[in-house]
Amino acid sequence: MNGQPISGASVRTCRGRGRRTALPALAMGALLLLATACGGGGGESAGQGAGGKGKQGGGTAANAASQAVVTIAPKDGADSVATSGVLKVTAAKGKLTTVTVKDDKGNAIEGKIAADGTGWEPAQHLAASTKYKVHAIAKDAEGRESAKASSFTTLVPKNTFIGHYTPEDGSTVGVGMPVSINFTRGITDPDAVEKAIKVTAEPSVPIEGHWFGNDRLDFRPEKYWAAGTKVTVKLNLDGVEGRPGVYGKQVKTVKFTIGRSQVSTVDAGEHTMKVVRDGKQIKSIPITAGAPSTTTYNGQMVISEKYKVTRMNGATVGFGGEYDIKDVPHAMRLSTSGTFIHGNYWASSGTFGSSNVSHGCVGLRDVRGAYDSGTPAAWLYNNSIIGDVVIVKNSKDKQIAPENGLNGWNMSWAEWTK
Repeated sequence: MNGQPISGASVRTCRGRGRRTALPALAMGALLLLATACGGGGGESAGQGAGGKGKQGGGTAANAASQAVVTIAPKDGADSVATSGVLKVTAAKGKLTTVTVKDDKGNAIEGKIAADGTGWEPAQHLAASTKYKVHAIAKDAEGRESAKASSFTTLVPKNTFIGHYTPEDGSTVGVGMPVSINFTRGITDPDAVEKAIKVTAEPSVPIEGHWFGNDRLDFRPEKYWAAGTKVTVKLNLDGVEGRPGVYGKQVKTVKFTIGRSQVSTVDAGEHTMKVVRDGKQIKSIPITAGAPSTTTYNGQMVISEKYKVTRMNGATVGFGGEYDIKDVPHAMRLSTSGTFIHGNYWASSGTFGSSNVSHGCVGLRDVRGAYDSGTPAAWLYNNSIIGDVVIVKNSKDKQIAPENGLNGWNMSWAEWTK
C-alpha cells in the first residue's frame, strides 16, 4: 500500500467539502457588503435628516408637527356657560378650515369662519341646559393640520319666558292674518328675540316684524297675503336672554296656509257691506253700525275669533250696565276692545240698511239661538274664516289703533318697518 488511492480519495473528499464551504462564504461576503452599503446609506440619511439637508431631510420637515394653534372658548369641561357671546374658536399661525359644533342630540350649530380664517363664531345663540361638543381643524402655511376638540354645558336658567302665538299650527286662515306673538315677560332685548324668530312664505315675499310695546311682536308682508300662500314660523327662543336673567325656553315650528281671499267692506254711511272674494263681489248685506254716540272705528280689521253664540256685557268694555246680552248669535271679533261683527235679533228688520243703532259693533239681521242658516249673519259667519278682513269706512269715528286686535294693516309699510 503506497497510500495514493487513499490520498486521492482524501483530496476528492476535501475538494467536495471545499466547494460546499466556499459558496456560503461568498454569499456571506456579499451580504456583509450589502449590509455595509445600506448601513452606510442609512447613517448618512439620518445625519441629513437631523441637519435638515437633502431630500430625506425635506421629507422629515414635511412630517413635522403643524405650527397652527387652535383655541376654543369656553374651556373644555366648562359648565353654566352663557348662551351667547362666549363660544369662539380661533387659530394662530394658521387658518381654520373646519369647525363643527353639535348639541347632545347631534343638532349642528350654524356658524361662519372669518374671511382671514383666524376666527369662527356661531350664527345663533345656544340653547340653555345643553351640552355641546366642538371640533376644529386649522392648517399652517405648509398645509399641515392641527385639530382640537372640546365640550361644555350651558347654564340652567332660573327665570324663563315663552311666546303665545297665533294662528294655530296647521290652520287655514284669511289673507289678513298676521303672525302675532305675545310674550309672557316684557322683553328688553327685542333684537335678540326677533333674531330668534324666522317667518318665511312660499311663494316668497318680504316679511317684517313690528313690536307693539315690549311684549308683543307681529309679522306681516307689505300687502295682504296672496291666496294659497304657505307660511312657516320658526320659534328658536330656547336660550335667548330676552331680559337680564330671563331666558326663552321654546323651540317650535308653526305652519299655516292662506285660504281664498275675502275682504268685506262696511260703509257705515250707506249702511251696507259688500263681500268680495278672490276679486269678485259675491254678496251685498244690509247692516247697522255704531250709533252717533257710540260710533264704529274706521279702518282695516281682521277677524280673530268666531263664536256661534256668545255673551256680550257692556260693563266689560266701559259701558256700565247699558246692555248684557247672553246669547249674541254669529259673533266674530274685530278688536281687542270689543268690536264685533255679529248677528242682531233684537232690532227690527227695518233697521238694517237704514240706520246705525249699535254700541260700536257691526250688526246683521239674525234670529235668537242662531238656528236659521238663511239669515245674513249666519251666511257671513259660515262663509268667513279667521284672518278674513273687514274694512269699515265712512263712520264718524277715528281709525282703529293698529295694536287693537290683529290690525297692523292700518300702518303704512314705512311705519311698520321703521
